[in-house]
Amino acid sequence: MDALKRTLIEKAGHDFGFEYTVAETPTALTIGSARHPLHVEVTLYKNDYQVRFVNAKPLLVSEISRDFSIADHKITCSSIEQLSVVFRRAAALAHSLPNQAENDFESALEAELKKLPEEIRNTEVERMVRQRVGQDTYRKAMLDYWGGACAVTGVAIPEVLRASHALPWAECVSDAQRLDVFNGFLFNANLDALFDRFLISFDLKGVVMISDLVSAQDRDFLGLSADQRLRWLTDRHEPYLQLHRVRLRNTKQ
Repeated sequence: MDALKRTLIEKAGHDFGFEYTVAETPTALTIGSARHPLHVEVTLYKNDYQVRFVNAKPLLVSEISRDFSIADHKITCSSIEQLSVVFRRAAALAHSLPNQAENDFESALEAELKKLPEEIRNTEVERMVRQRVGQDTYRKAMLDYWGGACAVTGVAIPEVLRASHALPWAECVSDAQRLDVFNGFLFNANLDALFDRFLISFDLKGVVMISDLVSAQDRDFLGLSADQRLRWLTDRHEPYLQLHRVRLRNTKQ
């Protein structure tokens, strides 16, 4: 691998989520990030870049295989631009998938709690700080996981996107549940409000289920239709969605 190729890989890594070099050999470069433990090895094979996730958890590999073809544990990219797309998606998943969001929450919470005077520790103020930091962390993780776009419509305006919980925040029994990206979806504001009030849910195939309480006229006003569906759905969503669907059925007349 010549110096120019190595520099291009390092720059792409730095720009799209992997900011430092972990190791290098005459034929390969391994890069990593201070924000998550994932390491990515890039080897130049003929004129292609071959990407291998050195220490990836099976869940990350499963998720990224939705977007890229993986053969012999490698993703082949024909250009530095394609390589950058792989870096960006891999970094987003590494930031968002369990248990990284929980780790990020603990670090951010510790920093915020250090700012509080000792006399208000273990009070309502601390509870509010914990909830604010947790919800901010969850939103960031959901934006990463869904690529910054609504899970149904694909709308990619951050200001109108909401991180919805299937099992409500207050009913979660642990921070792991509250911060689990599979416990909900990234929605535009209309879908978020409907999902939060159990007026829509999704079936096993990700097709929208609409409560009878939402009239045909209101569906039109809200841009809601029976053929809408989630952009993707995994088995890990189902335990949460199963509970959510029960509540949807309970709203029907």
